Formats: sequence, structure tokens, C-alpha cells
Amino acid sequence: MRKNIKTTEAIFPMPVLMIATYNEDGSIDVMNAAWGTMIDRDCVMLNLTETHKTVKNIKERKAFTVSIADSKHVVEADYFGIASGNNTLNKFENSGLSATKSTNVDAPIINEFPICMECEFIEYQDGQYGGGVIGKVVNVTADESVMNGDNVDIDLVDAISFDPYTHGYYRVNQRVGNAFNDGMKLKK
Repeated sequence: MRKNIKTTEAIFPMPVLMIATYNEDGSIDVMNAAWGTMIDRDCVMLNLTETHKTVKNIKERKAFTVSIADSKHVVEADYFGIASGNNTLNKFENSGLSATKSTNVDAPIINEFPICMECEFIEYQDGQYGGGVIGKVVNVTADESVMNGDNVDIDLVDAISFDPYTHGYYRVNQRVGNAFNDGMKLKK
């Protein structure tokens, strides 16, 4: 038997994405965004409202980075989601993390997060079902500690996901199958 529940944002897992930009004074702003995805092989969409300081920065600088949060930095990732760049001027400094300027876009790379996509701003879509920020991924970097040869090892990344049912963070690891292969057993 099934039971109706009150949660409508019911897709699990939701990513825990760290969106980093430069403020107008050159300081760093980072926000936690669970509402993001790939919309093409080299394009990301972040469903963010224009009230976010990060969106203002993206529009001004025409660039941003998207990092994958990991279990080692749950506290910092959550802080970036609860402190607003609109009223917490030293938000990034409070985290104790460090950053390097991207050589590909006008945005910072947060050194402690294991995977980072460097993005050029394409457009902002608004309206009732507008997608928000759309960006083109121009470069992706991964820390060597999460690499297995030339490939990213997701178990080593130890990425976290957001649970909209209980507002928890969960580890994303342990491979359980092979995409585009395991289902072939049922194909006739």
C-alpha cells in the first residue's frame, strides 16, 4: 500500500553543488545549490532566483565554477547554503577554505572540493518555469587524490547528496552496476 506524503521536491538524490563567483570587489562568494543538472554534454543549468548574490555575480562576471561537495566538507557546504552573500560579507573567509583563480574563466576554484567545472555564463532564463542560470563548461579539473589513472573514481570523491525528505546529507559511493550494459540482460 502507498501513502501520500507532503514533500513535492521528491527527487533523490539531489546534488550538492558549490557555485563560486567573484564579488564586485574581487572577494569570493560561494553558495550551495541542490537545484542543478547537466542539460547537454557541456552545459549546466542552475535553478537559482535572481535574488541570490551569486546570480548577480554570474551576470556581471559572465563566469562561475561548479564544484562537487564531498563528505569531508559537509559543514562548509551546509554553511554556504545557510549564509547569504547578500548580508554575510566575509562568507568565504569564515569557511576556512582556500581558492585559486581559474585560468579559463573569471571565477574561483575552491581547492578543497575534489571536482570543479569551470563555466562561461550563457544566459539567464526567468519566468514561472525558467531554468535560471545556464553555463557552458569550458574545463573540468579533478584533484589527483580522486583519480584512478585517467578516470575519476567516484568512491574516492566521496560526494554527498541532499535528501529533500529529511533535509539530510548522504554519501554517494559504492558502484552497484554498469550503465548501458546491465540492462542488456533483459533486451530480447
